[in-house]
Amino acid sequence: MKRDYNLAVAGATGAVGNEMIKILEELQFPVASLKLLASSRSAGQTLEFQGENLTVEELRDDSFQGVDLALFSAGASVSRDFAPIAAASGCVVIDNSSAWRMDPEVPLVVPEVNPHAIGGYRNKGIIANPNCSTIQMVVVLKPIYDAVGIERVVVSTYQAVSGTGKRAMEELADQTRKLLTFQEVEPEVYPYRIAFNCFPHIGGFLENGYTEEEMKMVNETVKIMEDLDIGISATTVRIPVFYGHSEAVNIQTRAKLSAKDARVLLFQAPGVRVLDNPDERIYPMPIEAAGTNDTLVGRIREDTSIANGLDIWIVADNIRKGAALNTVQIAELLVKDFM
Repeated sequence: MKRDYNLAVAGATGAVGNEMIKILEELQFPVASLKLLASSRSAGQTLEFQGENLTVEELRDDSFQGVDLALFSAGASVSRDFAPIAAASGCVVIDNSSAWRMDPEVPLVVPEVNPHAIGGYRNKGIIANPNCSTIQMVVVLKPIYDAVGIERVVVSTYQAVSGTGKRAMEELADQTRKLLTFQEVEPEVYPYRIAFNCFPHIGGFLENGYTEEEMKMVNETVKIMEDLDIGISATTVRIPVFYGHSEAVNIQTRAKLSAKDARVLLFQAPGVRVLDNPDERIYPMPIEAAGTNDTLVGRIREDTSIANGLDIWIVADNIRKGAALNTVQIAELLVKDFM
């Protein structure tokens, strides 16, 4: 890192934007100045960074003058409008929305998996951050893929409400309180009650019967892993947990890999922490993942129904590694190796 950088966070008052600000400070990113941007409704709020109270400004066309690097977490429609404007002003955008992920000219990056792709930012001045559930899965798939190849992946997710945002977290808390005091609840954020319930519906349903979230996992994984031959099937489920997405992942490898050898690989993998001792009831859970940077892995076992099969349980904090941390890690590599 050759100097300090002028940064902006778009969507600064949201759950992910808040976390980005915290992580920039925790990781001591070389910040010369930090501009906080949000909608007109949130402008005027103050947020703390490095002991200073910074005032949130309204996101405007001229917000990126003099900014070197902008971290976006303001939704796909905002990113589609403002990311090109920011890039045209000479600012590199790292976008956390779905707006640019599948654009062939925009790199889709998980630093532990495909850091080389960051160089593609020069095409449009934009780097895309993958979907939260994709990120934690590919961090685990990468060392296995490098060792023996991967033929097919079947994943079922159990996703926390924080993935939908602050209103969803408030809805879960409110519904829980009401139900425990025998009051009626009316869902607003979700189509059904989320407290004491789960439903296999994240994003809209597509013509093929899958949801948007499920196809994000399929398409993003193929792009990040750079292998069109990996077969992927996903089922995504929303559950009444505040933080931490969980995934049951079945992997069919191209060559044999024992559970023991897989465990060794994952012990050595960057960004992964293995918690796998069933005899002592040690396995990953959302309450352990919340607030941590690592992707937690356990229940590593060989699939008894197919050759070359592994079953793995993966948990990560969807707001940190699944969004804010991954974004800042991309920024760190960008300024270190590519700018």
